[in-house]
Amino acid sequence: MRNRFDRQLEELHVELIEMGSMCEDVIRKTSKLLQSGDAKVAREIRKEDSNIDEQERLVESLCLKLLLQQQPVAKDLRKVSAALKMITDMERIGDQASDIAEIIETTDFSVPTNDVKLAKMAETTIAMVTESIDAYVKQDLELVHEVIARDDEVDDLFLEVRQEIADDMVEAGDPMSSLDLLMIAKYFERIGDHATNIAEWVEFSITGTHKDADIL
Repeated sequence: MRNRFDRQLEELHVELIEMGSMCEDVIRKTSKLLQSGDAKVAREIRKEDSNIDEQERLVESLCLKLLLQQQPVAKDLRKVSAALKMITDMERIGDQASDIAEIIETTDFSVPTNDVKLAKMAETTIAMVTESIDAYVKQDLELVHEVIARDDEVDDLFLEVRQEIADDMVEAGDPMSSLDLLMIAKYFERIGDHATNIAEWVEFSITGTHKDADIL
């Protein structure tokens, strides 16, 4: 029975890694789209968002099978419960990447998008997602804390981007496109928040404690 559970848990790990990889890819594409405005990339992002939704349903199904068929002990139960929480945040990452794509498609930016640090925000959030999933699979608490600490870096970048946009807004004389650019930065900041949430659920899977409450 335990061998079967371990095989199913490994399958869950594989599918979580795949979902994390999809999130990394969709964030990377939003950064690329910001530079190019390529409608083809925007379509790819929307398709990737749909794929992430499907992957969420697959992982959720695997988690429910483990819960209902295997009756896991406390530590294993925490892993499965954490995975269910993590995929919700990963699904939201896909949604917000799609929202960024929609803004870029419908806005004629007078503010030069390559002058702000959105690419750095994207790069940092990609690393956060990658490392949080790695931390889950490896049950690495130190890596969890590194991811959580990176959220401050994303927040600081958002403040820098906001100031750059405010400065450019005065020169460009087009407040609407500047506000759209600020919204994109805010979406990247939220993606960082979701990556932090994932890391916090990984911490729960290892320790049994969460910043909001002791759940198990």
